[in-house]
Amino acid sequence: MNYYIYLITPFIAWFICGVIKFAVNCIKERRFTFDLIGYGGMPSNHSAIVSSMASLIAFKEGINTAAFGVALTLAFIVILDANSLRKQIGKHAKVINHLEYYQGDKLRERIGHSKLEILTGIILGSCVGFILGLFK
Repeated sequence: MNYYIYLITPFIAWFICGVIKFAVNCIKERRFTFDLIGYGGMPSNHSAIVSSMASLIAFKEGINTAAFGVALTLAFIVILDANSLRKQIGKHAKVINHLEYYQGDKLRERIGHSKLEILTGIILGSCVGFILGLFK
């Protein structure tokens, strides 16, 4: 078995997701959006990365393995975090940025993800994991 596939799968998912996110942002903003590279936006990089690994393990080793259980647990935690905690951090950043007495650097407000962004990331990551899982 080629174990390198487990190493490169999340990077491929991250790269594909990043390219799509950059294209979506450029179309929405009608400009090159290098300043928006990072957290937040469509699709969710975090969801794509963890879903790619969970799906790769499911397709290569099966869903009745300890490795799949660990991957699914990790994916669940990351996805919940993307939708709840990180979204709240973005709301806090927005409020802090508008405080009159705040003198620090502007905080990034686009941090969390909507459910659609997360779902799109999960679908994208699962597709990457499935496709790469076909390689022997």
